[in-house]
Amino acid sequence: MLRNMADLLQVAHERNFAIPAFNVSQDSMLKAVIECCEEESAPVILAIHPNELEWVGDSFVEMAKDLAHQASVPVAIHLDHGGSLEQVYRAVRDGFTSVMIDASSKSFDENVAITKEVVAIAHPLGISVEAELGTIGTADNNPEGNCDEIIFTKVEDAIAFVQETKVDCLAVAIGTAHGLYPSDFQPHLEQELLSEIKAAVDIPLVLHGGSGNPDSEIAEAVKRGINKINISSDIKASFMQQARIVLENPQVREPLDIFPSCVEALKKTAAHKIHLFGANDKAHFYTC
Repeated sequence: MLRNMADLLQVAHERNFAIPAFNVSQDSMLKAVIECCEEESAPVILAIHPNELEWVGDSFVEMAKDLAHQASVPVAIHLDHGGSLEQVYRAVRDGFTSVMIDASSKSFDENVAITKEVVAIAHPLGISVEAELGTIGTADNNPEGNCDEIIFTKVEDAIAFVQETKVDCLAVAIGTAHGLYPSDFQPHLEQELLSEIKAAVDIPLVLHGGSGNPDSEIAEAVKRGINKINISSDIKASFMQQARIVLENPQVREPLDIFPSCVEALKKTAAHKIHLFGANDKAHFYTC
């Protein structure tokens, strides 16, 4: 069932779990994510970054919507890190049920103004809006990153931002970075800051750049109020690592021979995340 992301997140907010937002940019990945979430009875957010949308094209969204309508679990289709009004407009035309406008690299006032404009466009159409306050770092050459420095979200800014913009959910900067961390880097989340923000704003909070953080840190962040976690690098790495193994055989050329084991590798990683976030067996909380 295709749903507005705000509807999905409100249940997670009330019941203290996090919904996975899996980035999908290929049909086998898309089907793998939905299959896994159906098997785990978990709500899911299909995230598509503007770079990914440019690659797969608008017809890919039609396929995602069709699969979402057929799915036995609630599914939202979300524009991840929209950086301009033009990208938001495209997502609206394509039928996304949620959009993110990321003006976090701009000044606070500019971020507020741009976000308010997107809310004014999206809300009358039944489309939810996510924004970001503070900045998420970039661990590698991940295209989702917009800066090299992490600027932590301030509690007082979060209060003012939510009041002024009326966003449905807020991505907060508490120490994560997009992409896969170097082997010699130990990430650390500012959990007390997260608790302070959650106590101050009564909306779902989002964690970006969750790939590579220790499971214990992610689980604690969920306990403290994170309701949506973006996962891109981890599932893609599992998929592609298996593809490399399969392609060691030079005789393999058919997609139907290459991708099935890749799908299973992705599903294994996705299922782990679903359980880590506490999203498994939560689909029954949603009505059709």
